[in-house]
Amino acid sequence: MREALINGSGAASNDVSALETLGPAAKLTDADPSEIPPASGPSRENAVTISDILERRAKAGRLIAPTASYSDSDMFKGPQVGKPKSKSMNHHLSSESLSRHPCALKQAARHLKNPGIISLGGGLPCAEYFPIESITLKVPTPPHFSEAATSQSGAEVRIGKYDTTDPSIQGTYDLAIALNYAQASGSAQLLRFVTEHTELVHNPPYSDWRTCLTIGSTGALEQTLRMLCDGPGRRDCLLTEEYSFSTALETAGPLGLKVVGVKMDGQGLLPEAMDELLSNWNPEEREGRRKPHVLYTVPSGQNPTGTTQGLERRKQVYEVARKHDLFVIEDEPYYYLQMPLEESKETGSGTTAAKEGEGEGKEEETVESFMSSLIPSLLSLDVDGRVLRMDSFSKVVVPGSRVGWVTASENIIEQYLRHAEVCNQGANGISQVILYKLLDEQWGHEGYFQWLMNLRREYTKRRDTMVTAAEKFLPKEVVSWTVPVAGMFYWLKIDHSQHPGIQAGKGILEVEEEIFNSCIARGVLVARGSWFRAEQDTEPNELFFRATFAAATAENMTEAIRRFGEAIRESFKL
Repeated sequence: MREALINGSGAASNDVSALETLGPAAKLTDADPSEIPPASGPSRENAVTISDILERRAKAGRLIAPTASYSDSDMFKGPQVGKPKSKSMNHHLSSESLSRHPCALKQAARHLKNPGIISLGGGLPCAEYFPIESITLKVPTPPHFSEAATSQSGAEVRIGKYDTTDPSIQGTYDLAIALNYAQASGSAQLLRFVTEHTELVHNPPYSDWRTCLTIGSTGALEQTLRMLCDGPGRRDCLLTEEYSFSTALETAGPLGLKVVGVKMDGQGLLPEAMDELLSNWNPEEREGRRKPHVLYTVPSGQNPTGTTQGLERRKQVYEVARKHDLFVIEDEPYYYLQMPLEESKETGSGTTAAKEGEGEGKEEETVESFMSSLIPSLLSLDVDGRVLRMDSFSKVVVPGSRVGWVTASENIIEQYLRHAEVCNQGANGISQVILYKLLDEQWGHEGYFQWLMNLRREYTKRRDTMVTAAEKFLPKEVVSWTVPVAGMFYWLKIDHSQHPGIQAGKGILEVEEEIFNSCIARGVLVARGSWFRAEQDTEPNELFFRATFAAATAENMTEAIRRFGEAIRESFKL
């Protein structure tokens, strides 16, 4: 099938050996995120490089992928020499997933590779009747990413309807293709980019890994949960952090899944607690629910707590997953927003970030140093094929694109595609062609990494603004926090035991509501911690609020924290 899309060889210059199977986990201990060691997981000595990708593309020649072309990420990977195949995870699949068959019409697209074939098979509308002739964009030129720089010297990008068939342009992707139906795996053009990106960053240690495009991570999660879990039939449970992404909880509930929370510390999910919970699972004590076989986790900048699993913690989580045969959903929208905490110090009940100007005199960051600084993913540690990783352009490019991708073993991706073919038919075509023109043709892999580096710097500044405001305005005698090292969220713990209402017999939820309403009255919205509790049917024993530093200006952020501090003081009568 490769020759249907690619002219020439797809070989890469590097052979990448398999990651050795991890040994038994060492003693599992709690740790503060400021103690997370530098990333030193899978070695980058034999990693695939951007130069390898460019060499591979040069050998392959121009990508030819017309409307609704069949494509597979395996077409764009380098040699997987020395890597084992993944283990079968079919026993994790739901009865719904196992009953799905490939879409006959989509499978027929494979025959379009035959030279000279005239298609009367698929019901693809004629591009002549698409009422959009062209789209023009103005985008940043790396490394000048500011709005002012883009306005003054940004690149003008035009996407025409027939760029791929115009001899003077010889484009790779145009509106005639993007505006039509496509394969559920996504366009070959953008699929190539995310496949290469996955290989550059994660390089899964088994050979038969695949990627496919998704409609963001939210749609991908719903689809994946249905693929793996059967609430009514098998009485499945979903394992996750004790405080988890509220939308994930709201997705699991209607599917009949019982969500079970695992204790956390400053690095997120506690492997010891997960091991103990699973080792002592008794269905009779759990409403007849069988032992969980799926874990949903957000390892970096976890929503809502902002916690980040260090490398050793990730290894330990993975080893517990292997011990209990868990399938792992690794949701990583904040992976590239990993932030430095150099020269951090404890101050009262909070942890403050490095002071202004801390980076002066340091070596300038490079793409290679940025990639090396990222904590290795669970996908990069996965020797079995038991991890499905969800990536998204939402948090790092534009959320309105509704485009992301998943990576897993070939068999799991095949099941995912069977669902997509009859559910949504894949990601939005206009979004795909715009992202392709920006990320692939304009920026390339190096430019995209430069954009991610810039984004990390900008969100670090925002994080530090909230650190300063919290230190200045929050009453530390009742409010404590840990500065997040990734993501967009600040998790504030309130010592409810000191609250007059608690001492008078009020419940935690009543106190939480009182503080929340006081915040609204003062003109500030913060998220209630109870919204994120995995086990909503149990009473909370702690009180939290979540604040985000994602979008507000520095001035508004500071004022909002001041108002929040006022609400706390009033409620606690300080």
